[in-house]
Amino acid sequence: MSHSTVPRSDAEASTPVKTPVASGDATVSREKREKKKEPGRPGFRLRFRRDRVLLLMTLPAVVLVLVFNYLPILGNVVAFQDYDPYISDNGVVSILHSPWVGLENFQRIFEDSAFWNAVQNTLVLFFLQLVLYFPVPIMLALLINSVVRPRVRAISQAVLYLPHFFSWVLVIAVFQQLFGGAGLLSQLLRQHGFDGLDIMSDPSTFKFLVTAQTVWKDAGWGIIVFLAALASVPPDLYEAAAMDGAGRRRRMWHVTLPALRPVIALLLVLRVGDALTVGFEQILLQRDAVGPGAGEVLDTFVWWNGVRNQDFGYAAAAGLVKGVVSIGLVLAANKVAHLMGEQGVYKK
Repeated sequence: MSHSTVPRSDAEASTPVKTPVASGDATVSREKREKKKEPGRPGFRLRFRRDRVLLLMTLPAVVLVLVFNYLPILGNVVAFQDYDPYISDNGVVSILHSPWVGLENFQRIFEDSAFWNAVQNTLVLFFLQLVLYFPVPIMLALLINSVVRPRVRAISQAVLYLPHFFSWVLVIAVFQQLFGGAGLLSQLLRQHGFDGLDIMSDPSTFKFLVTAQTVWKDAGWGIIVFLAALASVPPDLYEAAAMDGAGRRRRMWHVTLPALRPVIALLLVLRVGDALTVGFEQILLQRDAVGPGAGEVLDTFVWWNGVRNQDFGYAAAAGLVKGVVSIGLVLAANKVAHLMGEQGVYKK
């Protein structure tokens, strides 16, 4: 089939046909025109009108965070002063009139053996809790998720989550009744002719005792988080893996654990950020029983020097060092999460 041609006039025939030049500027301008044609992101006013109810709901939380989390950061200036709160009833006036000492408080910290002992105890507790506590919620969540009957799953989840609502005073009281010098375990040993045990006041086992208390109290909260992550796994993946011949262990290894990996990476980053915060109230309630050599951590060190000894500038310097190191640990752990292909706390 031949194509028909329309004859052109002499003027049209003599006029040369101009072909577009594929230059860089022309390509960029064409891309800009195409982007303008596409439906773009709505403007600020439109987004504000659309989300004004949600913004209003979050406003009280934002105000609370600003007042109780960000404004107190300005008080870190006392770390560079010989702060005296009794100069005036107004704390701001006391800060303005306290003598400036520069880096003297930080020099005292790095020369204080008690500070380094607190750092050592804090890091040892962190590594113990990372190794012994962090895997427990994951294993319990996998175990509960494998239970077929929903009623048994609900009861197990409720029982494991219940200690999370207990205060540390109650938790330590329960452990005292079980493992103290006059506790149940010690009485049973004496009834059978053995010497009693007082684990609660033994400095050599104190760090393991604190870790056991943390596992018993807070493992239920981690179970809730991991079970929520498991609930988002599509059942089709398990069915496809079963049809391919994968058993229960292979389905857990190739389907369940990859689904939990983003949550594990996020919680691990947050846990590393709290490496220097291992439980102020929990340690403070048991510090005197084992002595500061085994029971002193950074938080109790700051409290003891700042509140009990009234050395506010020295304690503020120790707290500032702890905060800076914690920020560095969060950034480093988040970078490792990015290298592993996970999002972490924030995206790249």
